[in-house]
Amino acid sequence: MNRREFAASLSSLTAMLSLTKRCRATDSRGAAGIQPVDLCCEYLVDPLGIDVVHPRLSWRLESSERGQLQTAYQILVASSARLLSRDEGDFWDSGKVQSDHSTHIAYGGERLGFRRRCYWKVRVWDRQGNPSGWSAPAMWGMGLLEPGDWLGHWIKASATDPRLPMFRVSFQVARPVRLAELFICGLGHFEARINGQPAGDSVLDPGWTNYRKICLYRTFDITRRIVPGENVLGVLLGNGMYHVTGGRYTKFVGSFGPPKLIAQLHLDFSDGTSECYATGRSWRTAPGPITFSCIYGGEDYDARREPAGWDRPGFNAKGWSAASVTEGPGGELSSRSAPPIRIMQEFHTTRVTRPKPGIYVYDLGQNFSGWPWLSLTGPAGARVKLITGELVDQQGLVTQISSGSPVWFSYTLKGEGTETWHPRFSYTGFRYVQVEGAVPADQPDAPAGLPRIQEFKGQFVHSSVATVGEVSCSNPEIERIHRLITAAIRSNLQSVLTDCPHREKWGWLEVSHLLASGIAYNFDVPAFYTKICEDMRAAQLENGLVPDVAPEYHVNHDGFRDSPEWGSAYVLDPWFVWQMYGDRQVLEEHYDGMKRYVAYLGSRAKGDLISYGLGDWYDVGPKNPGESQLTSKGLTATAVYYQDIEVMRQAAALLGRGDDARTYAELANRVRAAFNAKFFGPNTNQYDRGSQTANAMPLALGLVDEAQRPAVLANLVKEIRGRKNRVTAGDVGFAYVVRALTEAERGDVLYDMICQSEGPGYLYQLRKGATTLTEAWDADPHSSQNHCMLGHAEEWFFRGLGGIRTDPSGPGFSRFIIRPQMPQEVTWAKVSYRSIRGTIANHWERCGEKLTMEFTVPVNTSATVYIPARDARSVTEAGQLAAEVPGVRFLRMEGQEAVFEVLSGTYRFNSVLPGDRSRRPG
Repeated sequence: MNRREFAASLSSLTAMLSLTKRCRATDSRGAAGIQPVDLCCEYLVDPLGIDVVHPRLSWRLESSERGQLQTAYQILVASSARLLSRDEGDFWDSGKVQSDHSTHIAYGGERLGFRRRCYWKVRVWDRQGNPSGWSAPAMWGMGLLEPGDWLGHWIKASATDPRLPMFRVSFQVARPVRLAELFICGLGHFEARINGQPAGDSVLDPGWTNYRKICLYRTFDITRRIVPGENVLGVLLGNGMYHVTGGRYTKFVGSFGPPKLIAQLHLDFSDGTSECYATGRSWRTAPGPITFSCIYGGEDYDARREPAGWDRPGFNAKGWSAASVTEGPGGELSSRSAPPIRIMQEFHTTRVTRPKPGIYVYDLGQNFSGWPWLSLTGPAGARVKLITGELVDQQGLVTQISSGSPVWFSYTLKGEGTETWHPRFSYTGFRYVQVEGAVPADQPDAPAGLPRIQEFKGQFVHSSVATVGEVSCSNPEIERIHRLITAAIRSNLQSVLTDCPHREKWGWLEVSHLLASGIAYNFDVPAFYTKICEDMRAAQLENGLVPDVAPEYHVNHDGFRDSPEWGSAYVLDPWFVWQMYGDRQVLEEHYDGMKRYVAYLGSRAKGDLISYGLGDWYDVGPKNPGESQLTSKGLTATAVYYQDIEVMRQAAALLGRGDDARTYAELANRVRAAFNAKFFGPNTNQYDRGSQTANAMPLALGLVDEAQRPAVLANLVKEIRGRKNRVTAGDVGFAYVVRALTEAERGDVLYDMICQSEGPGYLYQLRKGATTLTEAWDADPHSSQNHCMLGHAEEWFFRGLGGIRTDPSGPGFSRFIIRPQMPQEVTWAKVSYRSIRGTIANHWERCGEKLTMEFTVPVNTSATVYIPARDARSVTEAGQLAAEVPGVRFLRMEGQEAVFEVLSGTYRFNSVLPGDRSRRPG
C-alpha cells in the first residue's frame, strides 16, 4: 500500500486491516489474539431494573498482540445461565456480525417482558478472522416497562406527624424462593430493609428529579435475605428535595407533597409459582425516630422512639395504622438514573480540641460531602448535638460562614450499651464537627452522666462512579492540585452535579459542560451525563428556555434563571457524550430540545448578538467576585451562542438532517461576522477589553480569523505574563483559556498559571489549608470551600500534560491523539484514562536531550502520536526505527514533532529532543 492509498483509506476499517498485516501474527494453534472483557449493559455491570426496550450492550477488548482489532462479533442472550453455558441464546443469537463495533449495540431479540433476567456473552473475530473464546457471562434484569406493570399504589402515613414515617409489611414464605426482587420509589428519600438488614448498600435513594415529570425507582435483588416463615419488609422515608419545609437553614422552601411510597416485592418460587406484595392499605405505618430532617439543615434522631425489631419478624405492630392510599406526584416511574450514591470513603479523626468547656471539635482532616458517624455510650434521653462546618474561627469553634447556617445533627440516646448512628436523609459539606453534650471516651475529668464518644469518623457520600483517570508527575504540586480538584468533584457528584454540598446543592448547569472533560477523564460518567440531559429536558420551558438550574426546584430571578453560558449545557452536554463515549442515541433523543433552546437564544438576539446573562462568573476584578467584571457579558453570551450553533450544525449533519445543517451553517457565519464586528479591535488584535476570557473564548471556539490568530494568541499570553501568570478568568472563561492554550500547544503558559504561587490560584488555596477546591480563587472564607467549578486544570492534566485527546474522526476514542506538552520544570509525567474502549496511558520521561515515551493504545483503536524529536530517524523502539516497527507508520514531521499513526499495543519510543522546546518567547 502506498502512502496516498493509505491516507485515503485511513478513516475506514479497510485501512486498519491493511496496516495490521505488518503486525505480529497469531500462534500456530489458530486461536484468536483478542478477548472480550468488561461486559456492560447501558454502561452498567450486571444491572437490574433496565426499562429500555432494546438495551445497549458494550465490551472492551484485550490482547497481548499489537495491532489487534475486532472484525466481527456474535452475541448470545439467554433466559438462563444454564442455557447460556450450552451456547444457546433463546432470547437472541445475533449470529456473526461483520463489524468493529464494540459499544452501544442494541439488543435485537424478542421483546422482553418486565422482570425478565437476561444472561449474555459475546465472542469476537480478530484481524485474521479467528474467533475468540466466549467472554465471561454477564446479565441484566428488566424493570417495570409499562405503567400497568406497577401493581402497587402510592401510600403515605395515615396521620400528620412531624416525625418521618415508617412502613412495614409482613408475609409468609413456605416454599423455596428462586428469586426475590424489590421495586421501590420512596419520596423524597427511602431506606428499604428486609428482615432487619438494608436491601442494598446505596443511600439517599432515589435521585433528585422534577417529580412532576420523572420519579426514579430502584431495584434490589433480595433473594438471600428471604427466610422460611415470616419475613418483614420495612421502609423509612425522608424528605430530601421532595419536601423542603425549613426549620433550620434552607436555600428554599417548597414541597411536592408529604413523603410517600410505592413498591412491590416479587417472589418467584422454585416450583414455578410467584407472589407479589405491593403497597396498599395492607401496609402498616407509624411515626419513626427521625424527628427532624431537612436536606439543608440537618437531621435529629431520637433512638428512644425506634420500636425495637420493627423491621424484623415477630414484631407486634398492633399499634400501627393502615397506610393511606394517595396519588403520586405525577412523574413517570423510571429507573434510568445516575449510579447510586454510596458511602465511598471514611475519614477518621486527626485531632480533637476543646475550645470551650464542654465543647469538643473533631477535625477529620479533609473537607468532603457526607455525614458524621459516631459510636457512644450514655444514659437514655441524653442528647448529643453535632455542628458541622468547613472552617473553624479564631477561637477554634466551628463556623458556618462558608456553608449556610444553622445546620446541625443530633442524636438522643436510648441508653442501651454502645450505640452507633449516622444521619440517613440529610448530608452536608464539612471537615470539622463541633460536639456538644458528649465527651471523648479518653477524657478523664469529664462530668458524670454525659455520653462518651467511643469512635468518631466522617463518611464520604457521593455517586458510586468508578475512577478511570490517574495523574502523577515529577512536580508533587501537580498531584496536590489534582487531589484538591478531584475531592471537590467527588463531593459534588451526587444524584445531580451540585455546585456545593451544603448551602445550595443545586444542579447549576454551567459546570456540567465547562468542566466536562475534567470530570469525565477522572470518573466514569456516561450514565451520569445521561441523567443530566434528562433533567434538562424536564426543566425546559415551552418557549425553549433551559433554566440555569436543573432540576429546577425554585424559580430564580434577577438574571439567575436565564444565562446563555448556563442553559447552553443542554446543547453542549449531549454533544460531549457523543465525543467522549460515541453515544449517538443521546443526541437523537435530545436533538429537538437542543434545537428549541438555540431557537430561544435566537429570539433573544439583536443583530445576531446576545448581551445578557451572568457572564464570566467569579472572575478576578476590583470588586468582590460575582457577575463578570473584566469581560463584557455580550462577548461570553454570544460566543457560547456561536458554540451552540456549531454543535447543532455538526449534530444535524451527523443525524442526516441536511436542511438543518445548512441553516445552522448560515446562522453561524452571521453570528461570527457580527461577533467580530462588535468585539474585535483590528488595530490592537484584542477582543473586547483584552481580558484573558475575552481573547481565549474566540480562539478556542474558532471565531478568530486565521490571519489574526497568532496576534490574538500573543496578546493572550502577554496579558497572562503581565499579571505574573495569575488567573483572572472566572468560572466560564478559564475553561476556554485552558482550551485555547492547549490547542495552541502553549502548555508552558498553562503550567505557569497552574503552578504560580504569588497570588490567588490553586497553590494559594492549598497554602491556605484547603483540602477541596474553593469557590473563589482566593479561598475567601465567606465563599464555599468545596466547589468544583474552577477545576479546569484537570482538562490540561489529561489533554496537555498527558497528551490524551479526542479525535473528531473517531468519537468514543475509536481514534484519538497522544500529544503531550512538556514544561521545562517537569521531567516526567504519567497519565492514564480508561476509556469506553480500554485504557489509554502515556508515561513520558525526559533526561537531558533524550526522551522516552511509553504509551498504550487499546485494542480495536488507533492513535495519532506526536513525538518531540529532531527528525523521524531519531525516533526508535528497541533499537529499531519506529517507522519500521509493526503497527506503526510515520506520517510527517510537524514542526519539531514526528507524527505517527499507531495501532493497538504498548510501545516504548525513544527520541532525541530538538533542543529546548518547552519555552517560547513571551
